[in-house]
Amino acid sequence: MSQVIPLIRPLALGCLLAGLVGCGSNFGFPGVYRINVEQGNVVTEEMVEQLRPGLNRRQVRYIMGTPLIEDSFHEDRWDYLYLLRNGSELLSETQLTLWFEEDALVRVEGPDAPSWDEPQSEASASEAPEAS
Repeated sequence: MSQVIPLIRPLALGCLLAGLVGCGSNFGFPGVYRINVEQGNVVTEEMVEQLRPGLNRRQVRYIMGTPLIEDSFHEDRWDYLYLLRNGSELLSETQLTLWFEEDALVRVEGPDAPSWDEPQSEASASEAPEAS
């Protein structure tokens, strides 16, 4: 029995360290490179600029791609979500929500949503040179 007791302490310490290493994905080891992980839909500014009220679902799917979340409880809502992570650190998050009435796009919500309140003719008229 006296020969077993000196072996218990190093054995217990070894098991504890093995458990920390095996289950310790939250512990950052110095010098270990973690890659950036992109999840969801990449939505570019050009894609958002093509959205117009009245587009049908097929046209929106062609422009934006398949939505990440197409909820069966909210059939008139499509969510495009994008996450950029490095390990457990969230680097970037973007969400764009599109709302439909029947088969027509009526509203877009999110930080990058287009503003449809401004008439398109005013913007194009201000860019055109005036004739004298």
